[in-house]
Amino acid sequence: MIQNTMFSTQNVQPLKLQESSQNTTATPAESFSKFGSYLADAINQVAAQEQASKEMSNKFMLGQVDVDQVMISTQKALLSLQLTAQVRNKVIEAYQEIMRTQI
Repeated sequence: MIQNTMFSTQNVQPLKLQESSQNTTATPAESFSKFGSYLADAINQVAAQEQASKEMSNKFMLGQVDVDQVMISTQKALLSLQLTAQVRNKVIEAYQEIMRTQI
C-alpha cells in the first residue's frame, strides 16, 4: 500500500485545552506564520519526493534499482503533486466564494 507522507499525522501532538489561568492567545500574525510554515514544509516534502523519484529513475538507468521501486517512487511523487494541486484548487475556490459574499 502506498502512503502519502505529505500530510503525515505521525508527529502530531494531541490538542491541549488552555487552562483558564493562561490568557495567552495567538495573534492573527502568529497564526498566519504557523500556517505558512506548515504549508512551506508540505511543499518542501512534495519537492523532496519529486527529487527522490528523479534519483530513482537515474539509478534505474544505471541498473542499481528495480523497476518496481522506480514505479512506487514515481507514484508517490505523482500522488503528492495531485494532492497539492487539489488543495490549491480548494483554497482558490474558498477564496472566490468569500469574495462573492455580500456584506
